[in-house]
Amino acid sequence: MKLVLGSASPRRLELLAQIGIVPDDIRPADIDETPAPRELPRPYCARMALEKVTAVPRGADEIVLCADTTVALGRRILGKPADAAEAAQFLIALGGRRHSVITAVAVRCGERLWQREVVTAVKLSRLSDIELNSYLESGEWRGKAGGYGIQGLAGALVPWISGSFTGVVGLPLAETAHLLQAAGYRRRA
Repeated sequence: MKLVLGSASPRRLELLAQIGIVPDDIRPADIDETPAPRELPRPYCARMALEKVTAVPRGADEIVLCADTTVALGRRILGKPADAAEAAQFLIALGGRRHSVITAVAVRCGERLWQREVVTAVKLSRLSDIELNSYLESGEWRGKAGGYGIQGLAGALVPWISGSFTGVVGLPLAETAHLLQAAGYRRRA
């Protein structure tokens, strides 16, 4: 079976490489990621992963892997900020508080589907104006749910996490490996 990664995320590709998996193809899903009115973060994230995995075209001999990562502050979904001002709003709101990072993973082979959501609790430090402006100037917030990437500069701003570090980065590796195995994917030596 061939593996198709339904994501353009370089972080997901790097994470898969850490466990010796190199996708045969990369086909990012093109879907509307707008949350439904009053949609809660975990169901939203699961829905996004499911919509992505069903949107990716696949052959009979292909397994498709998709994921979605969402930052939740209570019932509020903090997606990818549109600009630096929104990134600043997110980082200020998250500062000094615990929040959840949800990554939903979906694997599809033929008509069979495997899904899993992984929730990790994260605490971001309260940022000084200098820290906030420095982080915003780095541009690292671009394309990151909640406006930060724990695997980069923001790692120094996260004093505590409980759960899956790789889930916060964008692909919980233990759970992903299990789903791929259930779908019949075997790593090539």
